[in-house]
Amino acid sequence: MNNKRLFSIILVVFIDLLGFSLILPLLPYYAKTFNASQTTTGLLIASYALMQLIGAPILGRLSDRFGRRPVLLLSIFGTFLGFLLLGFANSLWMLFASRILDGLTGGNLSVAQAYISDVTDEKSRSRGLGMIGAAFGLGFIIGPVTGGLLSQWGYAVPAFAAAAISFINLVLIYAWLPESLTDEKRSQMTEKRPAVTLKALWVAFQRPFTGSILITRFFFGLAFAIFQTIFSLYALAKFNLTARDTGFVLTYVGVLSVIVQGFLVGRLTTRFREDLLITFSAVLMGISLLGWALAPSLIWLYIIMTPTALSGGLLNTLLSSTLTKAVAPQEIGGILGLSAAVESSTRIIAPLLGGLLLQQIGTWAPGMFGAVLMTGISIFIFRKIFNHPIVFTLNQNKTAHAPAAD
Repeated sequence: MNNKRLFSIILVVFIDLLGFSLILPLLPYYAKTFNASQTTTGLLIASYALMQLIGAPILGRLSDRFGRRPVLLLSIFGTFLGFLLLGFANSLWMLFASRILDGLTGGNLSVAQAYISDVTDEKSRSRGLGMIGAAFGLGFIIGPVTGGLLSQWGYAVPAFAAAAISFINLVLIYAWLPESLTDEKRSQMTEKRPAVTLKALWVAFQRPFTGSILITRFFFGLAFAIFQTIFSLYALAKFNLTARDTGFVLTYVGVLSVIVQGFLVGRLTTRFREDLLITFSAVLMGISLLGWALAPSLIWLYIIMTPTALSGGLLNTLLSSTLTKAVAPQEIGGILGLSAAVESSTRIIAPLLGGLLLQQIGTWAPGMFGAVLMTGISIFIFRKIFNHPIVFTLNQNKTAHAPAAD
């Protein structure tokens, strides 16, 4: 594992997510200054995820063909322009334009994950991807608080601060981050590089094993995104929590996620097979969401957040790690981009579905729905992923018994 390059890309991800999370919680308030309705505000927030759904697979596949560094430079530059546009916005359409531009070019997390895959071996990849997740979480812990403090001077100030952070990141990548696809690694890619087309990406989705991982990503992502997007409304409706108290709970979850992905993932994956950990995490997530649905008190809610953060952090990292090991080196960026697109689609569906369940059925419904969803996907994982010959081959250095013939 190349520690210098690993540190460099982790720093890039942290700075990128710090800028992104500065403005994310403030968008509804910013939109309100232009008299946007709740529906319009929802569309504004969803527009980023929708554009990322389109942009992330393309950026990932472009990075397979032309290298990680130039695509990272392109995507961070697009993010920089998007934040500038947000800061100068004097109408609602400019807010939409800024989020659309940032969404199309902002799918750089999958490119960063592909970079990690280039500079780590299979034994240390989960640890490296876990550290990316920790940097992601740390950015989300610091960013909203900083953005909230800056917003007292106007909502444009956090946007300009985010633009400045993106510009610093752009300079950092240009001056310090070397290309991970070295000449030696390029020479190892003996097969023709895959085309940057929707058809080529769809072929990757149709493969039995990678398809199973992506299906798992969708249903886990949907269950977890419902928890993330509806939690504030749930906390208000069930426990009458203030915005400050809700922020404390979510910060607590964020800190737990950083610990899990930054420290525990690497240690666990050196001792246990990844398919076993994926199965365990899915089951634990289902139990955690059931506990969330039935939580009788705020203390219980804090307790149940621990397994929620543990299982969520493990699944996020392990699904990406397993995907990178199950495809050819020249397809890693594309498959991670496709995975990011699948996750983006859940962030479009989750707020609508979660809000409907909360409003029409009750505060227990979003958690119960997520628990049922995770029960189903746990059975799917056991049948399609657990003890699969591909996973066994990838983890043959760990304690395992030979799987049945495929």
